[in-house]
Amino acid sequence: MTFKWTIQLFAGLPERIGVPSLQLQSHDDHMTAKQLKDAVSAVYPDHSPLIRISFIACNHTYAADDTILRVNDELALLPPVSGGEEQSVPAAGRDDLYLITDEPISSDAVLAKVIVPEHGAAITFVGTTREWTQGKRTTKLEYEAYAPMAVATMRQIGEEIAGRWQGALCAITHRIGVVGIAETSVVIAVSSPHRDSCYEASRYAIERLKQIVPIWKKEIWEDGSEWKGHQLGPWNPTVPLTDF
Repeated sequence: MTFKWTIQLFAGLPERIGVPSLQLQSHDDHMTAKQLKDAVSAVYPDHSPLIRISFIACNHTYAADDTILRVNDELALLPPVSGGEEQSVPAAGRDDLYLITDEPISSDAVLAKVIVPEHGAAITFVGTTREWTQGKRTTKLEYEAYAPMAVATMRQIGEEIAGRWQGALCAITHRIGVVGIAETSVVIAVSSPHRDSCYEASRYAIERLKQIVPIWKKEIWEDGSEWKGHQLGPWNPTVPLTDF
């Protein structure tokens, strides 16, 4: 019996491989994440280096190499992460703390979500499109997200912050689509009872977002473009940050 495996592709992978998702035939209805990546690499050997450093997502969760996957799972191949109507997916409890949107972001609106009477400190991090990077002039950025998993991992960041800094509250909104020069791509708002923990939690949130949230950016220059991935060394979204 033959089983058909479907794997969604994101960021530069559809452009490189030429399809938005892969269809693989196999006699097995289950395999490990590593076996699946090996199978994809065998079909697309020219792209094997990128495939091998990418992660398989299984039902919106990063899968370690030894994770068992089933043919009916929702699967995606995620390259190293980067850092119309509003596209949002509700978070548990509060349904507005973590959003993916293709509309302009109001930093005041995101900050308002974490202002509560028992907190004496709040801070907002705003990420914008920079015009010059290493001597190259960027004309705009283009963001893409695996939206359901992006919201799930942003929620995970909020839960980690609440566990590390007692009482801290976090809200994150990230934009997708085209983001022009000096426009806002991400807003992270954090509040806590005291300012020290607020500063620390805010920095943790942006570093963790770069590590685990499946959002990619395409830098578009005057003379070309390039998808940008994780910039902090070998990418492993399954391990915690150790500098906090």
